[in-house]
Amino acid sequence: MYVYLVVFVILSYLVCMRYIYLQHMRTLVKSLKYVMKISADRELNNANVTALIVTAHPDDECMFFAPTIIRLRELNISVHLLCLSEGNYYNQGLERHRELVSSCAVLGIPNSRITIIDDEKLPDDPKAEWSTALISSVVAKHLRAHTFNLVLTFDGSGVSGHANHVAIYKAIRALAKCTFLSLVTVGLLRKYFSFLELPLSWLLPSHSCFLVGSEGYKQAKAAMLCHGSQLLWFRRLYIVFSRYMFVNTFLVIPRGPKITKIY
Repeated sequence: MYVYLVVFVILSYLVCMRYIYLQHMRTLVKSLKYVMKISADRELNNANVTALIVTAHPDDECMFFAPTIIRLRELNISVHLLCLSEGNYYNQGLERHRELVSSCAVLGIPNSRITIIDDEKLPDDPKAEWSTALISSVVAKHLRAHTFNLVLTFDGSGVSGHANHVAIYKAIRALAKCTFLSLVTVGLLRKYFSFLELPLSWLLPSHSCFLVGSEGYKQAKAAMLCHGSQLLWFRRLYIVFSRYMFVNTFLVIPRGPKITKIY
């Protein structure tokens, strides 16, 4: 009896995930139009959406944002990346720069849409306190130079708690030039529940949810493998077990206090 019950629960769970996956693209388009205030009868593509992903280090783009980038590219939306450091914590800046370019190529972001900041005031160091004024200035300058109307980055917990990730969120809150979305940080159990966490991400409140299936996961994994210098044993476990390889959920970033210091 218990065996049948277990089989029934497992099959029901898999059917639920399949249903969510099939419904996902329709609801994703609807949610993006809503948060960006795009008319429901207009098509969502690179004619009316240009997205910018703002990260702190090389490998953030695939480690945390791969499902988002993959889905946006499938919608024919132009995706750019602004990485605020070269990841030179272990004096591997040049190597990590090359790895980032390779990873982005796998995800569908060409080299011409990648900007990497090399500023000694923004070191790759979890103990370094990045200036929110400087970050705001760098991001605002990048926004002025392009026509972005969708910006995605970390939330106030930085997903991994990294101080550099948190600093980006604090800095971007002071800007209000377009739609800003923050990647939701989840608890440790949810974070490492792999694709089985998908129903929770779908059901819990969020403004946008990006998820990928087996093919998208393979693409995200291939992008992660481009960062050979970072593939320690725990990163390999991350590739298998992290829900961020399968799903991203976002909330709109509320407007924060204006930063008066200008760089």
